[in-house]
Amino acid sequence: MNIESINPVNGEIIKTYTPHSTDQVKQKIRQTHEAFLGWKDISFTRRAEYMRKTSEILKKRKQEFAELMALEMGKPVKAGVGEIEKCALACEYYAEHAAAFLSDETIKTDASKSYVTFKPLGVILAVMPWNFPFWQTFRFLAPGLMAGNCGVLKHSSNVPGCALAIEEVIREAGFPPNVFQTLLIGSSAVESVIEDPLIKAVTLTGSTSAGIKVAQKAASLLKKSVLELGGSDPYLILKDADLPVAAGICAESRLINSGQSCIAAKRFIVEEEAAEKFIPLFKEKMASQIMGDPLSENTQIGSQARTDLRDQLHQQVLQSIEKGAKCILGGEIPAGKNAFYPPTILTNIKKGMPAYDEELFGPVASVITVKNEEDAIKVANDTSFGLGSAVFTRDLQKGEDIAANRLNAGCSFVNDYVRSAPDLPFGGINQSGYGRELGSYGIKEFVNIKTIYIK
Repeated sequence: MNIESINPVNGEIIKTYTPHSTDQVKQKIRQTHEAFLGWKDISFTRRAEYMRKTSEILKKRKQEFAELMALEMGKPVKAGVGEIEKCALACEYYAEHAAAFLSDETIKTDASKSYVTFKPLGVILAVMPWNFPFWQTFRFLAPGLMAGNCGVLKHSSNVPGCALAIEEVIREAGFPPNVFQTLLIGSSAVESVIEDPLIKAVTLTGSTSAGIKVAQKAASLLKKSVLELGGSDPYLILKDADLPVAAGICAESRLINSGQSCIAAKRFIVEEEAAEKFIPLFKEKMASQIMGDPLSENTQIGSQARTDLRDQLHQQVLQSIEKGAKCILGGEIPAGKNAFYPPTILTNIKKGMPAYDEELFGPVASVITVKNEEDAIKVANDTSFGLGSAVFTRDLQKGEDIAANRLNAGCSFVNDYVRSAPDLPFGGINQSGYGRELGSYGIKEFVNIKTIYIK
């Protein structure tokens, strides 16, 4: 079956791609392994030169790639430019810091010399999602290549153009041939790729169900895996918060990437004393965003990536309403052949509703009113996920204590929205996955932490 790139704004087929055959996939993996045999011995200085060149190309072609994302998955072009700039920043960050992150560490023992050294593993399989088609890939690719690994990419089937564009950038930057290649394959072919003995590890960003399948296959072959999965991030709005500021930040977070982000705010847990003022402010901010053509510079909310995903989101909204939730904004599918969904706010949320228990991957906010701070923390932690979290309060000491010690998540922010950045380790716990990307921790996920002992 061919792979089709479909514009979610109008349902038109942009381009059709012929998938790689089983033999072609094996050949590409073998080519990438052969490239690794030379790449692993190239100095950090030389690797950094290639990486800085990659950053230059990304900056030069950012408008082109932003428009490609707008066409393939509906991202507003302005946000797409920001995504490409972030990829360039990651390239520069690891070009500058990789050598220090992976420098030998001396260990004092009874030996004449003992130390830990960090060596690349080989070819890493990256299984990446459509929502940030460049950023998700580069946050694996930049540290991976700088560590001396090589990579093959199985990208989401609705963004094949983006996948091939990333491969093109690496070639244009002058990297040795085949250090990174795209595999045009469907999800059903992922297991056979993991089984290839030349694949040494796998990283996946995606749904919890996809993560479980990949983790099981990798574990059965004793291969390392890193998983960044779904989230239902709680944002606590305490009664002493600066409510106008909190409302703006919360709306911005909920609507990042048209609501299609694993670390977007999902559940807004508001203390009773703050709810009467916060909810109207929040509604105003959510309603003010401009939804429209992703290719327009004025658009703030683009299309959802696919109509089936939009329809699934709408069903979660309807099921929550059937169970007693109240829709105070949005909640209706626009007319026409498109995948748009408006900013939506649900209140009166209770346990047992999809809006409480599940991840709503789109511009839908679940507002949960609680009596006090203790209840807010309990509700925040009442989830199977554990990716991001945030707390809004004027008491910074209290906010830090809640963030650091009382919220169960891979990252917790105070008075700001959760985000990923090259210098901060990123990942989750529980059903949100394991392992870390980015920062000094991310680059060490796919290396052999090797002990050297000389008597």
